[in-house]
Amino acid sequence: MGRKVTLATCSLNQWALDFEGNLQRILESIRIAKEKGARYRLGPELEICGYGCSDHYFESDTILHSFQVLTKLLESPVTSDIICDVGMPVMHKNVRYNCRVIFLNKKILLIRPKMVMANAGNYRELRWFTPWNKSREIEEHFLPRTIQEITGQDTVPFGDAVLATKDTCLGSEICEELWAPNSPHIDMGLDGVEIFTNGSGSHHELRKAHLRVDLVRSTTTKNGGIYLLSNLRGCDSDRLYFDGCSMISINGDIVVQGSQFSLENVEVLTATLDLEDVRSYRAHTSSRCISASRVPPFHRVHVDFSLSSFDDVYTPTSEPIQWKYHTPAEEISLGPACWLWDYLRRSKQGGFLLPLSGGVDSSAVACIVYSMCRLVCQAVDAGNKEVLRDVRQLVGDDMYVPKMPQELCRRLLTTCYMATENSSKETRERAKTLSEQIGSYHMTPNIDTAVRAVIGIFTMVTGKVPQFRVHGGSGPENLALQNVQARIRMVIAYLFAQLSLWSRGLPGGLLVLGSANVDESLRGYLTKYDCSSADINPIGGISKTDLRGFIQYCIDNFQLTALASILSAPPTAELEPLTDGQVSQTDEDDMGMTYDELSVYGKLRKVVKTGPYSMFCKLLLMWKEISPRQVRKVNLYQIYVLQWTFVLVQSTFIPPTPIFPH
Repeated sequence: MGRKVTLATCSLNQWALDFEGNLQRILESIRIAKEKGARYRLGPELEICGYGCSDHYFESDTILHSFQVLTKLLESPVTSDIICDVGMPVMHKNVRYNCRVIFLNKKILLIRPKMVMANAGNYRELRWFTPWNKSREIEEHFLPRTIQEITGQDTVPFGDAVLATKDTCLGSEICEELWAPNSPHIDMGLDGVEIFTNGSGSHHELRKAHLRVDLVRSTTTKNGGIYLLSNLRGCDSDRLYFDGCSMISINGDIVVQGSQFSLENVEVLTATLDLEDVRSYRAHTSSRCISASRVPPFHRVHVDFSLSSFDDVYTPTSEPIQWKYHTPAEEISLGPACWLWDYLRRSKQGGFLLPLSGGVDSSAVACIVYSMCRLVCQAVDAGNKEVLRDVRQLVGDDMYVPKMPQELCRRLLTTCYMATENSSKETRERAKTLSEQIGSYHMTPNIDTAVRAVIGIFTMVTGKVPQFRVHGGSGPENLALQNVQARIRMVIAYLFAQLSLWSRGLPGGLLVLGSANVDESLRGYLTKYDCSSADINPIGGISKTDLRGFIQYCIDNFQLTALASILSAPPTAELEPLTDGQVSQTDEDDMGMTYDELSVYGKLRKVVKTGPYSMFCKLLLMWKEISPRQVRKVNLYQIYVLQWTFVLVQSTFIPPTPIFPH
């Protein structure tokens, strides 16, 4: 009797509601899996319709089209003689579920609904789906007539069950269930399930890969078994980036690692593993055997199919590997770059426009676009025809082949330094030098005329002439004069984004890139409708500390020497008059705290979930070298955050200026 099984998992770049494209990518992954000898193929969560359908899940034709895709899959000869596990929404007894549909040779074996919903942070699954709350129970699901005609089945099992093939037993989890404290794999493993599968839609966050890998390894360290994780890739029409990282684990060891950041639309991983390794690993642990003898059984759907072959003694098995992690700086370089590429090619715009100030934040965004161009050139060099087709469509040239990232960057990125009388020569030169090194199309308009015109309207109506503080003006005057510059930059940025390609005789428009980091957003240190306003913001979830590490990474790896002076310069908005030609205003002085402190506050607030008092107590231990009175500035930070949150949620009153005091 056979004991070695070859299993396949995959990362797919699926698009919301792109049913035809999603179908082709699913078929391609199944074809590759079969070529590699796999007898079971796992796909990511909701791969048929795309995860990011949002309120389109409420529309009945989303489920109708999903079943139409399932019809094509069942009919295709590509899906013969391999168990296929696909994700799609299913309506059962007038309730919408997020499901796995598992089929073999034109027969649906099981529809397994998701039992634990992701409904925190970036996820709102309870808005669209209902969790299956009947543990270890199944019901009969009546299939649509189009499916009945193909499968010859009127009904199929629907619910919490496992598959029993001739040689092993498989059980499904769906994304969030792996992260839950009472994950289904615990009891499934005790009941003899040897292969666990998880079709996932897990988004990218800095350092999240460590947690994801630890979770997968831990599932099979205590309980033994084989675990397959399949994850989405790409932006899927939303602000999230799904970062792949599909993997296969056995008995606590990772044996196959998928790429975390890639422009490939289809990636298939396979591993050949010995079921006897699972059985001996489990039998060796007495406490597990005692627990297994007491666990209530799962309903088993019997499948007349084997994952192993009879004569596999000499078949080599996959060996454990050491997972290779990206550093946070590498993650910033690759993750947002892949997301920008997906966003750009799906929007079918002509590129990006970035207000480049010569500071760390906007320079980091410029470097991310440059990294995107590097990835595109590498993909084209490697023979990726889909990437080449998308590049040609974006630049409007059917013969274009990108060779150098600087050359591609000039076509896709327009940078704009919007100078005023308060801008220093140093920041202007830094922006210009960086644009030359990355290759962007750079402009340097002076916006003083527009600023004076807006202030002139106020003076004409009121008869008052506001002054900066250094010229004897009050706090409100000083703040208003700063904010009018910032907001005019936003207006001009959108004007140039819409018309700069037209002015150069090129088609299309540009997407405006924002450059507000997460620390400033949490603190409320920004002018609304300036850097906080853009089409997309690649660094909106990244702290200033991590961005500075990324800038150093770009200096070391991209040879962008212009970044050295940007990194060493004090952060400044340059909205107040210069003193002897030099910057007199700095961000940290305005905020009353450093960016390093802000990063610590942000982590304690958003990750550790502390309030003012708890944060104060933790900082007393972290910052033993300073006095408790100095640590008290944390209370000031929390007050600013609460005020800023209040401002953002009001529907009837939005103050015209930021609330940080000067």
